[in-house]
Amino acid sequence: MPERARPYARPVADIAAVLWDLDGTLVDTEPIWMAGEHALADEHGAVWTDEDGLKLVGNSLIDAGHYIRARLGVDLTPEQIVDQLVDRVASALAEHVPWRPGAVELITALADEGVPQALVTMSYESIAAPVAAALPFQAVVTGDRVTHGKPHPEPYLRAAEMLGVDAADCVAVEDSVTGATSANAAGCFVIVVPHVVNVPEAPRRVLVRTLDGLSPSDVHALAGGA
Repeated sequence: MPERARPYARPVADIAAVLWDLDGTLVDTEPIWMAGEHALADEHGAVWTDEDGLKLVGNSLIDAGHYIRARLGVDLTPEQIVDQLVDRVASALAEHVPWRPGAVELITALADEGVPQALVTMSYESIAAPVAAALPFQAVVTGDRVTHGKPHPEPYLRAAEMLGVDAADCVAVEDSVTGATSANAAGCFVIVVPHVVNVPEAPRRVLVRTLDGLSPSDVHALAGGA
């Protein structure tokens, strides 16, 4: 089992479901998003940096659209910016899905043990659909189907409701501060697998280096179920 970064508190005695983030956690889409942001800036003769891109990791797409519009000074609405980026990412995933190490294997193993799972992402349905279709998720929550995106707890509360479970009995898997904050605010225990940004320690949150080699029993142990 991967070494955890800190002791955890208020363990989950019996995991009701595992709720998965998509971007950076399940699929390595962050480079695709950042490439799209750079291309958009180039098309409008504006400057965009990797630091700008990192500020958007885990955020709702419409919030990202507002930031990009202000940062680049482009004559596009936030919605138009989001639509362009979503089209780029969806097209890239249609050709190839860059899975994160160990994610598919763990989802499959949890499904084999009968653990309900959901996808909880701020990406839109056109991006999430091919990913969700390839995996045994019982529910999918996307950024274009919620009123408040991460870090608000609504996405994770919605997923738990769709599965008919209490969010406090769920484990969320995340890679960003925004996503972990959302899941914790909903009451979930959070396993964080940092990828392109650092995530601080917090109650009901544990950091692991990778999902590669992680088993369902490890998930139970990390959440206090063993």
